[in-house]
This record gives sequence, structure tokens and C-alpha cells, in this order.
Amino acid sequence: MSQDLYAAYIGIDWADRKHDISLYDCTTGETEESVIGSQPDAIAAWVEGLRKRYGSAMLAVCLEQKRGPLVYALCQYENLVLFPINPRTVSNYRKAFQPSRAKSDPIDARILVELLRKHGDKLPAWQPESAKMRALRQWVESRRMLVGEKVRLTNRLTSALKNYYPQVLDWFEDKDTQVFCEFLERYPTLKAAQGATAEELTEFFQQHRVIRRSAIARRIEQIGSSGIPLTEDPGIVEPMQWLVQTLIGQLKPLLVRLVELTLKIDECFTSFSDAAWFAALPGAGEHLAPRLLAAFGEDRTRFDNAQQMMCYFGIAPVKESSGKKNWVHWRWSCPIFLRQTFVEWANHSRHHCAWAQAYYQMQRSKGKSHPAAMRSLAFKWIRILFRCWKNREAYDEAKYLASLKRKGSPIAKLLAL
Repeated sequence: MSQDLYAAYIGIDWADRKHDISLYDCTTGETEESVIGSQPDAIAAWVEGLRKRYGSAMLAVCLEQKRGPLVYALCQYENLVLFPINPRTVSNYRKAFQPSRAKSDPIDARILVELLRKHGDKLPAWQPESAKMRALRQWVESRRMLVGEKVRLTNRLTSALKNYYPQVLDWFEDKDTQVFCEFLERYPTLKAAQGATAEELTEFFQQHRVIRRSAIARRIEQIGSSGIPLTEDPGIVEPMQWLVQTLIGQLKPLLVRLVELTLKIDECFTSFSDAAWFAALPGAGEHLAPRLLAAFGEDRTRFDNAQQMMCYFGIAPVKESSGKKNWVHWRWSCPIFLRQTFVEWANHSRHHCAWAQAYYQMQRSKGKSHPAAMRSLAFKWIRILFRCWKNREAYDEAKYLASLKRKGSPIAKLLAL
């Protein structure tokens, strides 16, 4: 990194309440240390002080954060060039020169400046993509988090019902639905459900868009033949019933918001020129296609080859050797959500793509576990999609199968191509 490019190098060790700052002035060669508050006004005042001191000169800022409040506050200033760095890099660098493992926030701020000055050629500057792409990433990550919350609430609801009202679990296949929640609100006990007439139950299900007569008839029959309650002990029923109603009160609005979020994601996703390309991928569907687009992004110069992409996403394994020993393990430091996206999609793809299923079976026959086989399939998919993405060509399964046959691939033999 050229010393003439920046007027100063700044390292920020951020925290919830304060930020420790180390500043190296390239003109004087002096290092200064300071502490500012984490409030927006304090950050803005600090940046204004830099502007008065250095004018419009470019300043290199290194920090242990790629997303978060501090990055969002600093990225709006054009003269600040941000260099996000993995916290583990700072930790290992500190340990290399301080075996005692002594640590403090000012020390970490100085280390950030040192890394930037001495190893800046290995630290890429943060290049934000369009606001629309950054929004899509936030949307899809929020949806995945809320889906996990929905699963947690549904599991707790199921567990509570097993204590006094297990029959209702057999009447409904899906527990994460509005009709299930509202049925429990109207008929909170087995006796309440059995006391309803067939006409009343039919009207309830029809109002909740259960249109198959066979499904309605089956549920009415199950309700009528459910026998006796598991228990009528008020010491069990009343607390569990209260808990169920509380969980329903959390689950119902969450289900509504998830529907709204899915619509927002679809609206944002379809506005991209690559949307149709990702939507056509085998098994991508309405939820994984936006996540895949968000993972690849818009910047096609971001990765030089598929191996770089796989290392960043955490799909490529890590090889280590020492003396006569060699071993391979999965990558510990990576964006977990992105790795999860590719592994989940690889699993879905094998149910819609014959060669993907054949490749998965090959990996299992070699003794690999299901997760390891999924990562291997994701590894292979990324190699394929990277080239398509770079060349702006849609994935063509017929073309890929012809390539497998031409090269004499074992997959082609399994498929008898």
C-alpha cells in the first residue's frame, strides 16, 4: 500500500460504549491515541475534526467489523476508505508478538494501524455494492432468523400441548399456520373441541380457507373419536393452557410478518437483472434463489476464480501438513449464513437434478457423512455456477450433461448417458 495514497492510517477498536482510536500521521510520522463515544454525535464530531485537519485527503481506516453500527456511520464519508479485518487476524497477530497474551483496546487499535501500514497489500478495501443489493442481503438474513424463531415457537407450542391436549397435534399436519393457532384459541381443550357441532367445525375450517372436503371430514371424525383428555388436573392444564395462549400470541403476528417479508424479498429480488437466472436453478425456489443472488452479488470482479469464492464462503476444505502428517478439516472462519445458503441449496438441488443426486450418492458410497457429502456437492455446484456467473450465461443442464458424457465422468456412467 502506497504511503502517498493516504494522509493518515487509523485503527479503531470498537465497543458498545466507546471506540479506542490510534492514528498514524503520514506527514509527521507520529502516532496519536484517543477515545470517542459510540453515539452518532460523537462519531460525527470526530469525523468533522478529521476533515478540519486533513481537508478532503484520503484516510485509511481499519476496523474489526464489516457490518454494524460503526461501519454504517463511517461509510457515508467519501474520504474515509474502510478496511474491515477479521477479529481473529488481530488476535493471532497480537499473540505472535505478545506471548503473555496481554490485551487492551488501545493495543488492538495500534495493531490495526500496524497491519494496515505493513500488510495493506493483503487487506482489500471495502467496496459497498448498491443499496438495493445490501437491502436484499439484510432481507434474506432477517427472514432466515425469523424462520428459526418460528420453529422455536412451534416446538415449544408442541411440547406444551403434549402435556394436556396431545390429540390436536394429530388433527393438523402443520403447526406453524394461522388456522392451527386460531383453532387453539377457539377450542383450547379437548372438551371444547368435542363440544362443537360438525356444522360449526365445518364453518370454522371453511372460513380459514381449508377447502378440501376430505380434509375437513377427516378432522371432524378425528375430533369426535378422540376419546378422553390426557389429564384434567388443574395444576397441569391451567398453566399449560396459559403458556399455549402466550406462545400463540407470539406466533400469529410472526407468521403475518413472514408473509410480508417474503413479498418484500420477492419484490427486491425480481428487480435485479440476474433474478431469472438464479430463479431457474434446480431446487432454488422462492426462498433460496434470492439468497443465492445475494451471496454472489453484483460485482463480478470480486473473485478471480471459483476457488477464492469457495474459500470465502467456507465450502472449500482447509488442508494442513506438518512433517509427515497431512490432514483436512472444514473451514472455521467464514460467513456462516452464506455457507448455510449453499449447503441448503445443494440439498434441495439433488431432488430436482439427476446428476446432483448421483454425485451425492457417489460421495456417500465413499463413506462420507451426509453433511460432508452436501459440502462436496456445494463445492461442485459453485465451480459450475461461478463460470456461468462470470460469463453472464444461464445454467444449462443439457449442456453440462453433454460435457460430463464427453469427458467420461463417473457421474455420466451412473446416469447411463
